Amino acid sequence: MSQISIDDFNKILTEEMPWAVDTKMTLEKISEGEAVMRLPYDKRSIRPGGSISGPHMMMLADACMYAVVLSLIGKVKLAVTTNFNVNFLRKPTESDLIAEGKIIKIGKRLAIMEVRVMTTVENKLVAHATGTYSIPN
Repeated sequence: MSQISIDDFNKILTEEMPWAVDTKMTLEKISEGEAVMRLPYDKRSIRPGGSISGPHMMMLADACMYAVVLSLIGKVKLAVTTNFNVNFLRKPTESDLIAEGKIIKIGKRLAIMEVRVMTTVENKLVAHATGTYSIPN
């Protein structure tokens, strides 16, 4: 069972992460060690060449990792990213992006996760990210 609800996490996004509000990013599903987030398509996220920008995909993946961590440790706002790696696999189509995150390993001080970022139109994998979060005492 998740240690944080969808409503509680979306409230954190709304109240404390203005960039998430600006992009209309939301948490759709959460369970222990897993989370699914959506980033709605916005033409302002397109970079030259017609692709959704890498920073937008990275923002979605990192927020999804945050949800995964909070699903395991509860509402600990000072859990922070200490390492982030992303591989961009293909040009995303003009569609919403879905991030599916899951825990790989969690210890007392660190949590390691992975996130798959996909398009909603074609349901194709466009990026794969891994990251580590520091868990405060």
